[in-house]
Amino acid sequence: MSKSAAQLKGRAGRLARLMPSGPSNAARTPFVLLVVLLLGGGLITLLLLNSALNEGSFRLSELKRETTELTDEQQALQRDVDAYSQPDALERRARELGMVPGGSPAFLDPDGTVRGVPAEATAEPSPPPGTGTPADPSDSASPGATPAPTGSAQPGPPTPAGPEPAAENAPPTAATPTPTSPGR
Repeated sequence: MSKSAAQLKGRAGRLARLMPSGPSNAARTPFVLLVVLLLGGGLITLLLLNSALNEGSFRLSELKRETTELTDEQQALQRDVDAYSQPDALERRARELGMVPGGSPAFLDPDGTVRGVPAEATAEPSPPPGTGTPADPSDSASPGATPAPTGSAQPGPPTPAGPEPAAENAPPTAATPTPTSPGR
């Protein structure tokens, strides 16, 4: 028993007239197009986002590799600086440049007097290359000998321990400088 829209009476008849009588594809087309466009746009957006993340990941790994290389280079340079800063290396380089250990120091007081006895630095004979320094235990004459101390081995007059007025105790010498300007 099928009743058509004409046979329905009253309220049901009015509602049946509002509904289309047959299947219609015209109403579904815009909705299907909208869903397909949204899905396609989402897929393209995900692909672009994934590409950007991969590019950032490659850049990050490249920067990490570069940081590692620069850190290795910095550590190698620091080792070189440390090697050149060792006292024996500094002494060897100073001797190569013709420098000699300083003599006993003399100090200039603010009033222009000299405290201490100035002495000229003299060059000690340098050991031949490849034999080491005299303080090296491998170069000592006897196997049980101890190396000579390296600090303050310079002969010369002792340096005064405290302040002493040089004008009263020491006779003026030709090495005593005279002040040339009051501000210096």
